Amino acid sequence: MKRLFSRAPLLGVVIPAWGVEDYLDDCVRSLLAQTHTRWEAVVVDDGSTDRTGEIADGWARRDNRISVVHSVNGGLGAARNLGTLQVRGDYLAFLDSDDVLPPTAYADLLGALTQSGSDFATGSIVRWEGDDLVEPPWMRRLHRPLRGARVEDRPEVLGDVFAWNKLFRRSWWDAAGLEWPEGVRYEDQPTTTRAFLEGRFDVLDEVVYRWRIREGSITQTRASSVQDLADRWETKRMALASVRAHGSGEVEEVFVDRVLAGDLWRYFLLVPGCSPEWWRLLRSGVLELWGQRSLVHSGLPPVHRLAGWLVEQDRRADVTALMEWVGTLDGPAPRAQDMATGSWRLSVPPSVLDETTVVPEALALRDHEV
Repeated sequence: MKRLFSRAPLLGVVIPAWGVEDYLDDCVRSLLAQTHTRWEAVVVDDGSTDRTGEIADGWARRDNRISVVHSVNGGLGAARNLGTLQVRGDYLAFLDSDDVLPPTAYADLLGALTQSGSDFATGSIVRWEGDDLVEPPWMRRLHRPLRGARVEDRPEVLGDVFAWNKLFRRSWWDAAGLEWPEGVRYEDQPTTTRAFLEGRFDVLDEVVYRWRIREGSITQTRASSVQDLADRWETKRMALASVRAHGSGEVEEVFVDRVLAGDLWRYFLLVPGCSPEWWRLLRSGVLELWGQRSLVHSGLPPVHRLAGWLVEQDRRADVTALMEWVGTLDGPAPRAQDMATGSWRLSVPPSVLDETTVVPEALALRDHEV
């Protein structure tokens, strides 16, 4: 009687690379160290002007599972799309060239998909903070385990916008017509949003990715220009359009309040010293995306809900004063209690903001914030 052996699934790994001569070796070594060894990877040298392409070619000579494509610079979305066309595999993964995989990352994701039959799986991440690897609390919260889930089971999972902590079933990726937007930054969110809306997915609490936020990266230079902010608004519009087309009011409400608004506090911090054009663009985006609902209902921290309301009211000087004051605090903003109602609110010094000119909702604290 013949004994039948099944081959391990083949993983196709796309590694876009630009200007990462100091990091690419560590990235590739972490791929070589995976406990799941049946993979093929393509490094897309996206028009690098340093030694990135040369380093990639060196790895391809040493390991026949690695190939390299040299292209003119087209940005991260274009590089990922090009790599997707080049790589084979039963499953598809994206690995940024300045980051690192834990040894069991792909084995963990693949193991879940093998058991569940889902379309893709996502795991938690850690990021470097100095010399330490730290799991962001919000990622830990999003990655309570689920198997075979739909977005209605946990709408806030749409906040897991990253391309690189996921493993996709390649047949499903192709059938869904997924690809990354090109010519725009922050391209992860529109595509991962569509994946969560259209697919069945597994959520793992295991850490499957080590994220490096380095000087000069897109994350580090966030909102430093009008074009950068314009790109951010565009990708938010694209993601919101997909959510609305999905047709679930509950999912849309969670998405708008908790996910879409989630990173706005970073932009509010940049209001002091911003150009008039940048301010106008910030306000127009806020009004477009939250004008009917207002950011006072969002999941932003209290002082940033207040900042959002002030942006809506075109009160740039007050936002500037508020953000400068926040920068002097060692902890949460002060609070005060209404003795008549027992409710709590922010307490902002009169030298910073005249609270009598602010609607109560913009100052109110929620029960879990007291």
